[in-house]
Amino acid sequence: QVQLVESGGGLVQAGGSLRLSCAASGRSFTRYAMAWFRQAPGKEREFVAAINWSGRSTFYADSVKRRFTISRVNAQNTMYLQMNSLQPGDTAVYYCAQGGGFNSTPKTGVGYDYWGQGTQVSVSS
Repeated sequence: QVQLVESGGGLVQAGGSLRLSCAASGRSFTRYAMAWFRQAPGKEREFVAAINWSGRSTFYADSVKRRFTISRVNAQNTMYLQMNSLQPGDTAVYYCAQGGGFNSTPKTGVGYDYWGQGTQVSVSS
């Protein structure tokens, strides 16, 4: 049974930083791409960042480039999202996702078949 468990969310002031973690279990971590998505109240889920199976390729939404960094430690079955210079517009529930494969790092939700329960990130102005 695949499980993805996010942690690290919270309330932070604008300009602050948070680091999200996603711990994966249940199938071979290194066979799959990983990604972060977010959903703000009243809005559709949107892509934030993705990382390929090896960690050598990363992809970001334009809105978070140069502020957020996605990474993974395969030996620990864990993915991270370092979020700096947070803005009120970053307020959302953040979800980690696992899917794709060796040759695929999807940037849309349909490419991922397992999801975490989400962690709330709130940024005050």
